Amino acid sequence: MKLFKHIIIVCIFLISGNVVAHEIRPAYLQIIQTDHENYEVLWRVPAMGTMILQIYPEFDPSFTLTETGIPKPVYASVINRFTLSGPNELAGTYLNIVNLNKTMVDVLVTITYLNGEESTLMLQPDSPSGLLPGKTGKGQVIQTYTRLGIEHIWLGIDHLLFVLALIIITKGFRKIVKTITAFTLAHSITLSLAVLGYADLPAPPVEAMIALSIVFLASEILKIDQGKPTLTSEKPWLVAFSFGLLHGFGFAGALSDIGLPSTEIPLALAFFNIGVEIGQILFVILIIGILRLISLKKEWPTFARKIPAYAIGTVAAFWTIERVIGFF
Repeated sequence: MKLFKHIIIVCIFLISGNVVAHEIRPAYLQIIQTDHENYEVLWRVPAMGTMILQIYPEFDPSFTLTETGIPKPVYASVINRFTLSGPNELAGTYLNIVNLNKTMVDVLVTITYLNGEESTLMLQPDSPSGLLPGKTGKGQVIQTYTRLGIEHIWLGIDHLLFVLALIIITKGFRKIVKTITAFTLAHSITLSLAVLGYADLPAPPVEAMIALSIVFLASEILKIDQGKPTLTSEKPWLVAFSFGLLHGFGFAGALSDIGLPSTEIPLALAFFNIGVEIGQILFVILIIGILRLISLKKEWPTFARKIPAYAIGTVAAFWTIERVIGFF
């Protein structure tokens, strides 16, 4: 009975830690130098419904930040535009993100200088200030985009629930590896195509379909528990690949929000993908470990075996309805 209580706790932790429809994505600060003393600034702040994170950039006192338009709501965020002016070089000065230490989000900063050089900086809640660099090396790009990939998969509860449902359905370690590999291959394909501009789907319908794919897998879990053969139980890799193509567009939406350094697009894209896979592998290992602990008890009450399916399906159904309503 004690183990059963632990299972309930794990299920609640996995699905109620973030019961909102969208993950919190990183904030994004884009700075483009237009002449020796002026810069165009785009400040994209994550939003959840009507709640907008109260964070904002604070530059060196020698620079003046002037708002150039009204805030523009876009999908899951709000965009603010400014001009930044100052007599000194921006590189080598400090940037502070006010109130970042009170949040759980990171801020990706990209700077394009007049000579074409680009720099990238990641600020985090435990280090909300940093020195603005000149040209960024490949190592910094690798570190930044790998971290972004890991964070996206771990904060993307909908993607994790999909993987969780696949693992519950799939029996046998080899079959799980084959299934997760198919999912990885599929979302890598559409992520790359979308980010490179070869394919595109609007974000709201994609997010709604992703939620609906989780509802489908939850219903498959219940059918399998009743002893009914399903496509997912017989060919989980095929279902994983098919829906993985859809999930790839979801990953691409997050990456499009923060952008890629124009001089290092292949490198940044590759390591964002690697970061996603690292996060996914860690999650799979965690779930397999939990399921092995659960399997120590051979017989479970019928209602107990249905808890994961109903929990996953209920949350995914809520997301589906909320995201469809968001179309209007």
